Amino acid sequence: MESQSQKLNVIFLPYLTPGHMNPMIDTARLFAKHGVNVTIITTQANALLFKKSIDNDIISGYSIKTQLIKFPSAQVGLPEGIENVKDGTSLEMLGKISHGISLLQEQIEILFQDLQPDCIVSDMFYPWTVESAAKLGVPRIYYYSSSYFSSCAVHFIRKYKPHEGLVSDSQKFSIPGIPHNIEITSLQLEEYLRTRSGFSDFLDVIYESESRSYGTLYNNFHELESDYEQLYKITMKIKTWSVGPVSTWINKDGETENIAVDSELLNWLNSKENDSVLYVSFGSLTRLSYAQIVEIAYGLENSGHNFIWVVRKKDGDEDDFLKDFEERMKESQKGYIIWNWAPQLLILNHPATGGIVTHCGWNSILESLSVGLPMITWPMFAEQFYNEKLLVDILKIGVSVGSKVNKFWPSVGDDDVVRREEIAKAVEVLMGRGDESGKIRRRARKLCDEARKSIEEGGSSYNNLIQFIDEIKSLKISRQIEKTK
Repeated sequence: MESQSQKLNVIFLPYLTPGHMNPMIDTARLFAKHGVNVTIITTQANALLFKKSIDNDIISGYSIKTQLIKFPSAQVGLPEGIENVKDGTSLEMLGKISHGISLLQEQIEILFQDLQPDCIVSDMFYPWTVESAAKLGVPRIYYYSSSYFSSCAVHFIRKYKPHEGLVSDSQKFSIPGIPHNIEITSLQLEEYLRTRSGFSDFLDVIYESESRSYGTLYNNFHELESDYEQLYKITMKIKTWSVGPVSTWINKDGETENIAVDSELLNWLNSKENDSVLYVSFGSLTRLSYAQIVEIAYGLENSGHNFIWVVRKKDGDEDDFLKDFEERMKESQKGYIIWNWAPQLLILNHPATGGIVTHCGWNSILESLSVGLPMITWPMFAEQFYNEKLLVDILKIGVSVGSKVNKFWPSVGDDDVVRREEIAKAVEVLMGRGDESGKIRRRARKLCDEARKSIEEGGSSYNNLIQFIDEIKSLKISRQIEKTK
């Protein structure tokens, strides 16, 4: 058994949005379960979001703790305790939170000195941790919570700028440098690529820090994107380890949502045939316009297929329409509306659920893949349009709804509404009994099997995690030997 002095000390520094924080916390917990001393640095408000899981790990005997830092709320003009980016965060508030995060560097660097880690696993949005790790003489690992394909696509678009000089923003062009012929439009690229801004400059610093990192950790598994994992290694010239899907891995021994489920929902699901229900959810940040909500409602109803739709309460302007729609669906037994929060894992795992409408956030994609569900793709912002191309054109496990505009922040305006006809058509392709639907479904189930094998002992992600821990241990021993010379 290892002594405490021989054990690895690894610091995890997550970013304060759910899509970034959740997979990193799950990864940190996996490290602790494999004998690493883990410290997660975050603020009080964010620590509360995963406190229960960490407490359970400590009770189970794992070496994991949370080190709190003080968020400069007053300095950036925010009330205490709302520094986590979540449902309802406005662009103005996001700016203040981002500014607050940028002020944390000095506090965090003092902690690095105190904690003396053997390795720093840092979210991409803390590029300065490259220098912090170099000062300590330890490896900095860049943590990226999306696909290899999106990383490669961004790299080659930034390098070759194929979108510049086109006749219009809606003209298609091929992404250079990649093994598949993938077409995209300028409107589907992130705004910082279309128009240079301060954020573009910040992203340049982030990507430069990636190339100077010791390596990257990906919430991914080799069998999903082997071509692009290889391309990433060749292109970035740094090591990478795929250690996902981390949420499935950390929960595979039965640690899932321990909640009281609405019996009405369960009865409704139990009454449906296998693979007959479409689950519609747009993640924790997306805000839909009233016009888009109306189109979704009619599109789902006109498709004739069963569905569960998670609706986020916004300003209340669409409540009357949705309440009437909900009543109509109750009468027809075709649809089920869930307001605000849904027991997602339970729904995805239920045999009646046969597909999901996703905004193409990477965590949602992996959750769907882990239960073998094909997807209707409806990207909104950030790298989600690249993830759609991966699902629809490369893996062929998704059906596009036809989303055309990448927003800086997840809100849909009335000018780029997806119409009910397009929605109903996508639902019919995915949920129908046609040949195409069967092929999509079989491919999704095959990837589900691969995902589950990857996290079992001897699987690709399992082996990668062990190899990573062993490599960082070897670096630690080498440093110790150097110090004694």
